[in-house]
Formats: sequence, C-alpha cells, structure tokens
Amino acid sequence: MLKKIGIIGGGYIGGVLVQEVVRRRLARVVAVTDPAPFVNPNDPQDKQDVTRKQSVAKGKALDILAGNPLVSSDVRIEAGRDYDILAGCEMVINTAGVPRKARPDGTFPSREELLSINLKVTVQVADAIAKFCKDAMVLSIANPLDAIVYTLYKKLNPPKNKIVGMAGVLDSTRYRYFVAEAAGVSVDNVEALVLGGHGDDMVPVRSCCRIAGMPVEKFLSKDKLDAIETRTRKAGGEVVGLLGFGSAFVSPAFSALEMAEAMIFDRKKILASCALLQGEYGINNLFVGVPVMLGAGGVEKVIEVDLNDAEKAALAKSVEGVKKTCAEVDTMLK
Repeated sequence: MLKKIGIIGGGYIGGVLVQEVVRRRLARVVAVTDPAPFVNPNDPQDKQDVTRKQSVAKGKALDILAGNPLVSSDVRIEAGRDYDILAGCEMVINTAGVPRKARPDGTFPSREELLSINLKVTVQVADAIAKFCKDAMVLSIANPLDAIVYTLYKKLNPPKNKIVGMAGVLDSTRYRYFVAEAAGVSVDNVEALVLGGHGDDMVPVRSCCRIAGMPVEKFLSKDKLDAIETRTRKAGGEVVGLLGFGSAFVSPAFSALEMAEAMIFDRKKILASCALLQGEYGINNLFVGVPVMLGAGGVEKVIEVDLNDAEKAALAKSVEGVKKTCAEVDTMLK
C-alpha cells in the first residue's frame, strides 16, 4: 500500500480508477483532480455561480466514499478542481485529455487527431507533477498514448524507469479475449502479446499467442486469426462506434491497475507497456509498446522478443508511425 496515489482526470476512466484504488486498498489516500464542469462566460450569472460550486471530482469522490463501509475500506479521497491536491503523491495516473467522439456521420477522429488539444492539456499536467510531486512514478493513459507519454518525458525529464504508458496491456487483453471467445476456452488459458504503437498499426504477435501453453494455430485457422488480429487493432474504435460517445473506460482502467499493482506490490510482472527504448529492438529515444518487467523500481527491465520476419516488419512500420507523431510533438513544443 502506498501513502498516496494521484488520479488526474475524473471522467469515466478516472472514476473507475478511484473506485478500484479505494476498493483494492492500494493507497491510504487517493487524490483526484478535474477542472470540470467548466464555467461558460456566456451563461447568465446565476448559472455561472451554480457551476462554480460544482465539481465532478468531488461528486464522484463523495459517491465512492459513501460506499466505503460496504467494501470495508478506510481509504480517504481528496478531490477538487486544482492540481495542488497531488502534493505528496508517490504515483500519478494520468487520464487527462479529450476522448474520441463519434462524428455525426458515424466516423470518429484518430488518436493522432487529438494530439493538438491534448498536448496542451499534457503540458499543464507535466507542470503540475513537476511542482507538486516531482518524484512520483508516472503512469499515463491519455491518447494519443505514445505521444502523450513522450511529451511528459520531455517536460519532466524523469529517470526512464519512472514513467510508463498503458496501452500494451489493454491491446493484449483484447487480443486474449477475442481468441478465447473464438476458441471457446477460458480467458485464463490464453496468453497474448501486442507490440508497437497504440493505434491501427499495433502488432498482435501470433508467434507469442498460446492457449494452455500450446500454439494458437492448433485451435484456430489462419483466416480466423487474421480476422481477430484486425479486430484487435480496431477494437478501440469498435467500442467508440457502439457507445456513440466517449471511448472505452473500464478495460483501460483495469489495465492501468494491473500495471500499478505490479509496481506497488513489487510483483516483477512482465506486461506489455509503453516504455522508453534506448537501443532495444533497434529503437532509440521513443516510447513504444514492448514487454517490460514492472516492480517497485518501475520499469525494471525491457524484454526483447524473438520475432519472425513478418513481425519485425510490422513492428518497424508501427514504430515509424510513433516516430512521426513524436516529431509533431517536438515541433509543437517548440
């Protein structure tokens, strides 16, 4: 158990995170900050006054705290609009940013299209972390994932083991679920790994996919696996299209918690994560999804997977996309 965990953003993902940190007793105190709802200067004065008294973070905190007796938790929640409640946090989970929303025609923006506005939010987040909890472990979920983690690193300049992005766990667990569903087996029997950027060029690694230790091809045809891997790459958009608003929030929160628990309890667990590579896989100074060992020291080791030629080519293509987005970040930060 940590003394204090900070959650930046009290939206759908943030709400699940706070709820689960309290229920799982991962810290004595969880701090959640969110500026919403925003005051509209064009509203009548009385409506502006009402909005100023409202707080998404405080509302969700009170709702969760009222349930604490039912889950036998004495974890406290500090909530508010401002970043100062992050003071003293040993770990910060960043969810801040605008989610993908479906357009009227049913299409939705790519994660990269969110970069411009979410980059501005991320700069504010980085400034807050630097001011109030500069030594905290940083775990970021906000999209576009690879670029946002890269931005936080550029602004904070932390030790490389103390900043990591959540994407690979989510992409891999989606892959696991789709395989288990198609094969008619328990999800516990499926091992799966997705590498690369958190976007349409992510790389589900078929050679690493196992069902009860056996190659996945023993259970599913090539055509079926091709379809599953395509669905895995598009899974985030599939959720957005079905919801009609926002994006996935429960599975991303659970994925981040899997990583957080590995670090909090020093589990030395190998999980696909967006980590800074400095020579591994022939990649330098980019945050890319790869298997890493997570423990009390954060990202304690990068694991290099033996890939076949097709998988190597797919990873190279995915990395080119990450490199392009990060180059845009560098330009915007200037």
